[in-house]
Formats: sequence, structure tokens, C-alpha cells
Amino acid sequence: MEERIHYLFKRYRDNACTRQEYEEFFALLQQADHDQAVRQLIRQAWNSDEELPHAETYVNSRGRLVHPAGRQLRLVKMAVAAALVATVTTAAWLLYPRSGNTDPVAMTGQQTARKETRQLTLPDGTQVWLNTASTLRYAEDFGRKARTVYLSGEAYFDVAQDGEMPFIIHTGNISTTVLGTAFNIRAYPGQADVIVAVSSGKVKVQYGKEKSATLTGGQLMKVRPEYIRDDVPRSIATKDAAPWKDGNMLYDGEKLSDIISDLERTYDVRIRLARPALGEEPVSTEFRRDIGAEAALKILCKLTDSRLTLADGTYLIH
Repeated sequence: MEERIHYLFKRYRDNACTRQEYEEFFALLQQADHDQAVRQLIRQAWNSDEELPHAETYVNSRGRLVHPAGRQLRLVKMAVAAALVATVTTAAWLLYPRSGNTDPVAMTGQQTARKETRQLTLPDGTQVWLNTASTLRYAEDFGRKARTVYLSGEAYFDVAQDGEMPFIIHTGNISTTVLGTAFNIRAYPGQADVIVAVSSGKVKVQYGKEKSATLTGGQLMKVRPEYIRDDVPRSIATKDAAPWKDGNMLYDGEKLSDIISDLERTYDVRIRLARPALGEEPVSTEFRRDIGAEAALKILCKLTDSRLTLADGTYLIH
């Protein structure tokens, strides 16, 4: 994670972030509000950078955004302040997206903290279930001219039918378009793959500049911005499109490091790997969320032939 934070910090400093990198960077800043380890890494990234940040807004040594005096950035300032407060659940973001001209589009949204899930209804009647540590943003006039949302994290959508206005979900450089269906998208910052799983209906996944794939009910696909990792969509039970919604934790050949990140969000605990290579091991397992962090970790240790210890509030797998 340290190397990734340094990379994102410098990309932000140079005004070179892609939208996905931007969302990942701000998600880390939000996480830093209640994670001392992440806050320390952000400070280290700042201290190791010999050049002063020259973006219009930048992160100081405390992991906070600074706005140079005299700049006419009132709207941006409001947006960034909202994005940095982890306890804010509904805020106005004015940074992304922009309309066809250069004017910012007024945004609103909701977000969840670690251990928290939430159900909400969008103005068009679409039902959304937000998983832990996730953010959903959309225009204040959502549903009038377009139905477009921006997701960082994981959410299950039951989209209201509208034959004339498609529903579009942006997750970094990947977009998913539907007219009316139920499906799950998993796109947490730092996660290599965006995972789309469809319960019913049909969705179109756009990735890269001109590439796309179509999924129907009972199919799952792992996508990266440049390509689709799986050659073809694979079949799943419709109940497995969003098992977290029913309190189940289901992993099918996922990297141990990704599963650990998921458990940290779900149980709000700190977990570390003694050997980084261990994080690359693929794991398939299933258990109930309510068994708790320690029982879940013991299952993972048994599957990876490793041991679990707890010291100073941090679980260590070695």
C-alpha cells in the first residue's frame, strides 16, 4: 500500500490523476480519518516529496487538503471538504463530472463507513444497496436529462425501467449501461479488477476506448480498464451476484490480499501479511458475515496453511 500511496500522491500533485486514481486517492484520504496507518503513509509520501505541490489544491503533511489563499476556488473548496469528512453521508461534490461545457455539474451522493451498509432509493425509483466503505455520486438533477452515477466501492442496483433513458454506472474508466435490471458492481480503490455480476436482465460493460461486453442474468465478469480478465462471462447462481446483501461472504479464486481488504472494511479491523507473496494466493471459500473477524481469518489461515496472531489490535497472518 505504501508504494501505491506515494504513486497516487505524486499523480495528484502533478494534476495527472485519471478519474479512477482520483477516486482512489480521495478514498484513502477518507480512510485516513480513522486509520492511523494510512494517515502515517500519507504523511510519509508528503515528507518524501522534495517539490512543493503545485496543484491548485494539495495535501499537506497532516494528510489534509490546502487551498492557496487568493484563489477563486470556493466551489472546489466546498467539494473537497465534503469528500474528506468520512462521517458525511450526503454531500455536494462539484469536481466531477463536468457538463459538455466547462461548467461543473452540481453533485450529491451518499457514502458508507467501514462496517456500515445502507439501502437508498434514487429519484427515478432505482433501489441501491451500498456495501461497506463505498461512495455513490450523482447529479442533483438525476433523472431529468440523464441517469448517470459514479461508484467507488461496491453496490447492488435494482434499476427502475426506462426505455428511453439508460442507467449508466461509472467506475473509473469502466462504464456499465442498463435499461432495467438487477446486478452488483464491485470496484474498490486499489482493487485490480472491477467485478460485475448480473442477477437478472442484461447489462453492457464498456472498457477501454471501443471495447465492450454484454452480460445477462446469472453471469459474472472481471474487468480491467484495458481488457476483460476472463475470456468469457462465467455462469453463477443468481443468489451469488451480491451475497454480501444477505450477510454472506463468498470468494471464488480471489487473491488473499483482496479478501483481507474486504474483511478490514467489513469488520473495521487491521490485518497484515507477514509475507507479501502470501497475498497473491487464490482462495475460494464462503462463510456468514456474523461469524466475526477472527473466525473468518482462521478459515483463511487454514486454507493457506498459515498462522494467525493478534498483537496491539492488529491481526497478523504468517
